Amino acid sequence: MKIFLAGGTGVIGRRALPLLVGSGHQVSVLTRTQGKAAAVAAQGATPVDASLFDRPSLVAAFAGHDSVINLTTHIPPLSRSARASAWKENDRIRSEGSANVVAAALEVGAVRYVQESLAFNYDDHGSAWIDEEEPLLDTAITRSVRHVEASVDRFAAAGGIGVVLRFGQFYAAEASHTQSMLKGARRGWSMMPGAGDAYMVTIAADDAASAVAAALEAPAGTFNIVDSDPVTRDAWSAAMASAVGRDHLRSVPGFVTGLIAKKSPNLVSSQRVSNRRFVAATGWEPRYPSFREGIAAAAGASSSVASAS
Repeated sequence: MKIFLAGGTGVIGRRALPLLVGSGHQVSVLTRTQGKAAAVAAQGATPVDASLFDRPSLVAAFAGHDSVINLTTHIPPLSRSARASAWKENDRIRSEGSANVVAAALEVGAVRYVQESLAFNYDDHGSAWIDEEEPLLDTAITRSVRHVEASVDRFAAAGGIGVVLRFGQFYAAEASHTQSMLKGARRGWSMMPGAGDAYMVTIAADDAASAVAAALEAPAGTFNIVDSDPVTRDAWSAAMASAVGRDHLRSVPGFVTGLIAKKSPNLVSSQRVSNRRFVAATGWEPRYPSFREGIAAAAGASSSVASAS
């Protein structure tokens, strides 16, 4: 299969790329710098310079490809994430960018379109399981998610196979958010707001990448890509403490949780999200069933990254 991968140099994309190439696919990757282009070429893929905001360049780039995968995002660092202005570029990517990608994919006759989305955008359901049929919340930070999913709907309405992958909050050794969380944990603080018994929505970046590869065989539809065994915030904090060699972590002050809840309730609510639909459709299983196993591996790798730098 000939695949165009947008977002192939991000945390998830650069993990998905070798899986796609290793499966025998011909892969082209959207790149904007010489360094990233060289890294892509070294993995056996073809770097292509195009812009999400220039539809003609996308049409030229997508020509001859059977499938288009869009993993592009621009998530601000944790230190700036509370500012609405920090999300403007990400919102533009998910609205104008995704619309251009789908339009170009349709114009060149691509048959499959895979789009990243968010799984931590449901209402509070306590300890009850949440599947893809539950409605999404509409918050200032996550409102643009509706744009990317609407783009997939347009692709499907035109006769293509549209697949939405709703990722949990992903973590990886080199991801800036993960490094910030681990840094806080080493200082004795849990950086995750919310009640201790509220469930988290997480996924290791390696497992998100393997889901991207599996999505090439998935039927059209929307799927949650999350841990099989979700943890509560208390369990998350305990896993973080263990990963950095501490007995326990201090919780985020209650007033901080209250402030976050006003703007982004999905970041503090309890969401026990299920991945059963995707597992049943593709046979995919996460390598790390829960955050407990995954963060231990990420913390060890993060220490190695820090030592090397």
